[in-house]
Formats: sequence, C-alpha cells, structure tokens
Amino acid sequence: MPNGDGRQVIPHPPPIANLAITHSTKLRFTAVAAFAQTVISFQNLLDTLLLAIAPTSGADLFQQVRIRAVEMWAISVVGTATSVQLEFASQVAGEVGDARVHSDTSMGIEPAHVRARPAVRSGAALFQKSSANPAFTITGPAGTVIDVELTLKGLPAPLVTFAQSALVAATAGAWYFRGLDGLAIAGTNFLPVAAASGTI
Repeated sequence: MPNGDGRQVIPHPPPIANLAITHSTKLRFTAVAAFAQTVISFQNLLDTLLLAIAPTSGADLFQQVRIRAVEMWAISVVGTATSVQLEFASQVAGEVGDARVHSDTSMGIEPAHVRARPAVRSGAALFQKSSANPAFTITGPAGTVIDVELTLKGLPAPLVTFAQSALVAATAGAWYFRGLDGLAIAGTNFLPVAAASGTI
C-alpha cells in the first residue's frame, strides 16, 4: 500500500495488549454466626471460586482479583441496636488501605446497611494475586448478608494457586463456590448464596 511520498508500506496486525481472561461478578454470602473484625484476605477472595483438580485438591479459577465494592445488610431485633462495619485497612508494609471505617446501626425494622468502594489506587482497588494480605475487615451479627463486587483475572500461564484448605469428594474438572473466608461449606462462617450442588 503506497503512502503519500510513493513508498510502499506493508501493513501488519496491531499489537495485542492483554491476553488475560477478565470476569466481573457479584458474589453474595450470609453469616452463620456473629463476627467481629474478621479479616478477609486476597487469598480468601480468590478461593471463593475453585476448580477441582482431584477429589481433595482444588486450584483457584482466577489468579488475580480487585474489589469494586463491598455491601452489607443486617436486620435488628426489635428493641435492640444492630451494627455492621467495613474497613479497607492494611497493616502490612507495602499494602495500602484508606483506613476509613464505614459503619451503620439499625434500631428498627430497616436493616443496618453499608456500601463502600476502596479508595482509588489503594491496594484493594488494584489487581492483587493470592496472598494473606488483608483486602478488608468486616463486623456484623449472625444473618448479615454480604455482597462483594469483584473483577477477576485469569492469566495465560502455567500458574496454579492451590486452595488453602482441602476439598471433600470433589469431581475433578468441576468448579465450585466456597465461603468468603475461603473455607469449605462445612466450616465457613460465610455461606455462599449458590446452588447447593455448586458448593464444596
């Protein structure tokens, strides 16, 4: 193809910037028992979606995660006050949180409710790999409903991140939901709202 000065220019395909698989989702969990200052790590978040590679062994379906928002609701018993609290805080060197506490209290039939986004360019707002570093800290009563809005990224590399706790009677090749704390359904305090056949 000639250009303006008559020279021949050979066109080529444009560069490809990103071959990763990116998936945005909202996951919902309900608390079995009251919880106080419970730390949810990036490993916990990535362990909520697992691929079984053997009956007792699973790997994270995605390798990186970032948080778009966290939302919580808790209903109060008439005559009592009920509170929920959320904080994007980190005490780990090299990790950044905004240290703002988001809290609400209900004294009637309307539930306590908070919805918060991590600060721009904070650790929770950026893609993170699986680690024990805290993503956020939550407090609430039994029955609290927790929504986490995540963007997950699967990388085209032989990078396998194994689940932090063993699977039980899983079907190799199937994928499953786990609790928000990364534990199996039998042991988690934060049950995923999903089909029973899709949890383990």
